[in-house]
Amino acid sequence: MNYSRYVTTLSQNRQGSLIREMTSLLTNASPELVFMAGGLPNPHMFPFQAASVTLKDGRALTLHPKLMTDCLQYGPTPGYPPLVKQLKDLTQKLHSPPCWSDTELIVTAGSQDGLCKAIEMMINPGDYFVTQEPCYTGTLSILNPYKPCYLTVSSDHEGMRPEALREALAQWRPEDVKDSDGNVPKVLYINPNACNPTGVSLTEERRREIYRIASDYNLIILEDDPYYFVQFGDMKDFPPSFLSMDIEGRVLRFDSFSKVLSSGIRVGYVTGPKPLIQRVLLHMQVSILHAPSVSQVLVSELLKTWGEEGFFNHTHSVQEFYLKQRNAMVAAAEKHLTGLCEWAVPTGGMFLWLKLPNVPDTWDMILKRALKKNIVLVPGRAFMCDSSKPCNYMRAAFSIVTPDQMDTGFKNLAELIHEEMQR
Repeated sequence: MNYSRYVTTLSQNRQGSLIREMTSLLTNASPELVFMAGGLPNPHMFPFQAASVTLKDGRALTLHPKLMTDCLQYGPTPGYPPLVKQLKDLTQKLHSPPCWSDTELIVTAGSQDGLCKAIEMMINPGDYFVTQEPCYTGTLSILNPYKPCYLTVSSDHEGMRPEALREALAQWRPEDVKDSDGNVPKVLYINPNACNPTGVSLTEERRREIYRIASDYNLIILEDDPYYFVQFGDMKDFPPSFLSMDIEGRVLRFDSFSKVLSSGIRVGYVTGPKPLIQRVLLHMQVSILHAPSVSQVLVSELLKTWGEEGFFNHTHSVQEFYLKQRNAMVAAAEKHLTGLCEWAVPTGGMFLWLKLPNVPDTWDMILKRALKKNIVLVPGRAFMCDSSKPCNYMRAAFSIVTPDQMDTGFKNLAELIHEEMQR
């Protein structure tokens, strides 16, 4: 593929940081190497000597002085080498990318950091941007300063509708946009599993049809998948990722440990075609230098301690916890919101997407009056590409509230909705 058509002039103008490139020479360097190129702080001056982190099962992760130096010192921009290898092994096991020899993986400060840099790499002000709607509000916050021309694609209880994607692109002929450098759609953003905010997942049939459409129109797919491990059901039955079906090198995939290990450690990773990953890497070299070293070493040591079986046992326990939370919230909704709201049962994730048929817009109801009822949700307009238009949806998160709080919250919400309908 010709990736130059997807890269903005700003990103094309980025050059490698010589010092960052030279620092990477320290990876697997000879003990006899006399390195006088980088301004690395002397580790003897670090106040931290060693550390021990206790896991829930009682085992301890001990960070001895050598590991502490890895934690506290500058590291290579692509990521802590042992962790990068572990993530590549995990990606091959889960997705078996067909274009693996032409694929690269880098560690980012959370998946949203990678997504932000990828969008900067590919989007100029005023460019077309194809996205499912509703869309994760964080992605919209990244995009809105570019004032893009949104091509919105509707979704239902099975995720993005392929026929709606074709309708959104119908103003162009595939042969006219295939290699065009003009202002034509080049990027498709999609949140395939346990979509935020709807909680639904794309079926395999739809994924394959969407990939075919992306191929017809030569679109790069931004596969934003932070809830991959929070799908409800057996992992062997998970639908295939776009990365796993990518035979043309048109998928950039964004993964995260935020939902299964910790949101505060800020460790995510981006996988995709080497030419595009290289552009993201150059941006990292001059912005964050690399993802937090302490977090990377900690995650690497945790994965080494657990092993593959231990990691999947943990993700299974995470799935079971959120499944119970989902069931409790759906039960509370059925008890208090039946007849007032409509919803699809989430197939994963942390959210219930509620439609209010008798309330034209939830914005003022939530932001001005909900707090008086001791409830806070997110109004649906926050997930719409044009937030000035009314939206009769809202998002409720079931991640940290207890079943009793869900019951109380939805009871209060029902009272609020009744009051709103009488306004």
